[in-house]
Amino acid sequence: MEFNEVIRDRYSCKKFDGRAVTEEKLQAILEAGRLAPTAKNLQEQIIYVAETPESLAKIDKVTPCRYGAGTVLVVAFNKKNVFTYPGGTRDSGIEDATIVATHLILAAYNEGVDSCWVNFFDPDALAKDLDLPEDEEILALIDLGHAAAGAGPLPNHSDRKTLSETVKKI
Repeated sequence: MEFNEVIRDRYSCKKFDGRAVTEEKLQAILEAGRLAPTAKNLQEQIIYVAETPESLAKIDKVTPCRYGAGTVLVVAFNKKNVFTYPGGTRDSGIEDATIVATHLILAAYNEGVDSCWVNFFDPDALAKDLDLPEDEEILALIDLGHAAAGAGPLPNHSDRKTLSETVKKI
């Protein structure tokens, strides 16, 4: 698939048919996340794959936004393995995990897998339920699967502001 098609046509699926992603496609998606750039190449991301009834029940406990997806990626990062920027008030953790997550959802679409970025949940409660180490922070959940009949992008999916409204030269 052409990259422009991927970024134009990918949408947040909110109605999955419940099928898990095949292992082959899941590995291709995870590999795209592994290849994502991170500050100083620290690679602080940790991706947890939830596919079992038990792990999906833990996701369902903290959010109504699984939408029937058969696979959910929990995108986290190690807070102790980040680059601190000049000034000392910001670090690379959230942005690096965001880059990784973006690679994951674009790779999913390229593999014929639908996705939805979810951040309507309490990350601390989920980290506790999943028994994650204290030095890890959850950024987002990514629902993965196949769209159910009738699913599709929102009616305004293709509406975009012009570049002149969103880009300013300085």
